[in-house]
Amino acid sequence: MAYTATTPAYPRLLTKLDALRATFAKAFDALIEARSRRNEIERLQKMSDTQLARLGLTRDGIVQHVFRDHLGL
Repeated sequence: MAYTATTPAYPRLLTKLDALRATFAKAFDALIEARSRRNEIERLQKMSDTQLARLGLTRDGIVQHVFRDHLGL
């Protein structure tokens, strides 16, 4: 009679590979989010002061506005 193992031969290696994949995924997500925020800052910086005022913003408040969820504002 033959028996087969259903557990991976290298469980610690697989755990480490999963952790590495998760780390890369987090880094990639952070990169995408940073690029998106940078684009939003650039878009708002190109607006006139009048346009910013219509949005309730000042030029000095652009960065705080874009990062308001991280700053707790």
